[in-house]
Amino acid sequence: MLNLIISYSIKNKLIIGLFVLALIGWGTYEVTKLPIDALPDITDNQVQIITVSPSLGAPDIERLITFPVEQACSSISGLKQIRSFSRFGLSLVTIVFDEETDVYWARQQISEKLQQVQQEIPAGAGSPQMAPVSTGLGEIYQYVVRPVKGYESQYDATELRTIQDWIVRRQLLGTPGVAEVSSFGGKLKQYEIAVRQDQLKAYGITIADVFDALERNNENTGGAYIEKGPTVLYIRSEGLTTTPEDIQQIVVKTLANGMPLLMKDVATVQYGAAIRYGAMTYNDKGEVAGAVVMMLKGENSSVVVKRVKDRIAEIQKMMPKGVVIEPFLDRTKMVDNAIHTVEVNLMEGALIVIFVLVFFLGNLRAGLIVSSVIPLSMLFAIILMNKFGVGGNLMSLGAIDFGLIVDGSVIVVEAILHRFAHSKQFRKAGQISQQEMDNEVGKSTGSMIKSAVFSQIIILIVYLPILSLEGIEGKMFKPMAFTIAFAILGAFILSVTYVPMMSALCLSRNLKHKKKYHR
Repeated sequence: MLNLIISYSIKNKLIIGLFVLALIGWGTYEVTKLPIDALPDITDNQVQIITVSPSLGAPDIERLITFPVEQACSSISGLKQIRSFSRFGLSLVTIVFDEETDVYWARQQISEKLQQVQQEIPAGAGSPQMAPVSTGLGEIYQYVVRPVKGYESQYDATELRTIQDWIVRRQLLGTPGVAEVSSFGGKLKQYEIAVRQDQLKAYGITIADVFDALERNNENTGGAYIEKGPTVLYIRSEGLTTTPEDIQQIVVKTLANGMPLLMKDVATVQYGAAIRYGAMTYNDKGEVAGAVVMMLKGENSSVVVKRVKDRIAEIQKMMPKGVVIEPFLDRTKMVDNAIHTVEVNLMEGALIVIFVLVFFLGNLRAGLIVSSVIPLSMLFAIILMNKFGVGGNLMSLGAIDFGLIVDGSVIVVEAILHRFAHSKQFRKAGQISQQEMDNEVGKSTGSMIKSAVFSQIIILIVYLPILSLEGIEGKMFKPMAFTIAFAILGAFILSVTYVPMMSALCLSRNLKHKKKYHR
């Protein structure tokens, strides 16, 4: 079978050449689509459930929230592991699924379970929410929103956080590939109602009455409509509060004399901030606000970061005067450094292999033919990497050994040169015809192709145990084994098609050797 392929390749040089050109074009296109990152993502296939309850301690969080969530989700198909921790005001449950389980199907199942759990959690204790569809390597971009020099007094921590939440974050959330924009720093603006206890006692009302009044008087409602001639007038009641003054006018109670008791009579309404557990400062120049941009699971980090940068440039034009968005963590820098390391190592390795091949084969054309297998096999490997979902990183691309790739091609070309150099038939021959060249290349390649195939099979067998790894080890090292296997497979196909064809076409047909004189 292999001999027939070799013979066909030598006789149909144009067809093989067109296939090689197609490989170059297809491979070049796939290079632009290859997901590039610094390291492989080793995060489990998981869904996280977060519940915030600022008023509960760790024991109550565990008993009232964490345990019910774990119990409800323990019967989902494909479940591998459940782990959790409960802290003051926070419950985090991590549900790990098998790698074959679709994460969006898992989230749908968990969503249905959480609807049941919500009925068991006491009112006001918290509402379980699923974390974004991201991974441990999802933090691709971090930035701060800060005032420029001379505008520090105009924008305090509250104003910066408001700009971040209502301008920057809302614009970034529409960027393709972005799963979440998590804000932090600054002061979260709130409407604060400071109740005066003495006034409550004087009017005979409680805190519950204040809560009820706020809830009843903070919504818009709709009614029917009134027909008036050819027009229709729709009835609508506006009660949604938008300013502290609106809150002050809310009626808490009607007194015995018919006078309304307003919110401003029993409480002070003002702007406030949510409880803070820390602060974010910038270069010892005061407080700022910022955010972490989380990438959607399975996206190409390099592409998403570029989209985020372009979007940030557009948002900057909408920012108030004196406020800038400044990044301080960019995944692109890490990826570029990693890829630069890979490029340097691959380039140096390729040059060394080419030099060694030319030197030891003693034939420049033969050395270049074998060396050309390196980029062609890499393009073949990248095509299969995209098809099988293997990304480019330090572990996959950085582990390639070009000496392993060209092993089969070296055997084939060396066999051809050996036959020309030592065959008695060609010792006194001069220029041979192309037909004779094709026949001799076919015989030489056919005689050694089994050895070439056997050597490549041995190399592949060495990497088979790596493919059996599971968990974190499998995610870390499987990309390396797949990439090398793809490259060796491409080199094997080229060694029985491209290399014989190029040898018959490009090697010198002048086989006349110089006489060697012996004393």
